Amino acid sequence: MFSTIAILPYVTSLEADVIKASPLPLPIVLLLSVVQSTVLFSVLLFIGLRLAKSTGFKVSILENYLAKKKIEVNVKQIVKTSIPLGVLAGVAIVGLDLIFIKSGSNLGGQVSIPIWQGFLASFYGGISEEILLRLFFMTFIVWLIGKLIRTKSIPTENNIIIWSSIIIAAIIFGLGHLPATAAITTLSPLVIFRAILLNGIGGVVFGWLYWKRGFESAMIAHFSADIVIHVIFPIALSMLAL
Repeated sequence: MFSTIAILPYVTSLEADVIKASPLPLPIVLLLSVVQSTVLFSVLLFIGLRLAKSTGFKVSILENYLAKKKIEVNVKQIVKTSIPLGVLAGVAIVGLDLIFIKSGSNLGGQVSIPIWQGFLASFYGGISEEILLRLFFMTFIVWLIGKLIRTKSIPTENNIIIWSSIIIAAIIFGLGHLPATAAITTLSPLVIFRAILLNGIGGVVFGWLYWKRGFESAMIAHFSADIVIHVIFPIALSMLAL
């Protein structure tokens, strides 16, 4: 709910024309969005957490917090691994995006998003998108493939199953950004390829961390990458423009 509320200013700026055309008052539109997301993510969380138990995925920090018998979880190590990889993913995405800008698929100049809105939107990426893409979708793919091939081992111990799920979830992650992209520019093969590639980079990194370090690790990395993309990079651009 927090991340859904946090992204509302960003969405309002990004899709201002669509919201203005709505017959419903803005407060009602925003309230319905929060309620809908709350119901949706409650279901996704329930399914994802249930399937994670049978597939071998971990929600390490939360599991340790709730367990009666504490397990050894190195929180500092999780953070030390997640933040640098998230930052590297963000830098790679920004760098490749600059190449796309030179090739004619510049989206950044068409909508001006305040940096504070980008900061708040980063919580949605780190929380809600990870619940959807990693905890639910990636876990479901691993569970489904494991059932189809009737593997007797824990599915997360099978590299083929895991990497298939990471790549599929990463592609879906990229495709999932196309509606927002379509709100600010015309979709073309280059624009679609850009969305899949740039978001896919993050999807692979976050999926690997979910597999190796646990769900919270993927969340921290995603948040860190979004901070680079939505906060640090815009600040750097504004400083260069002065």
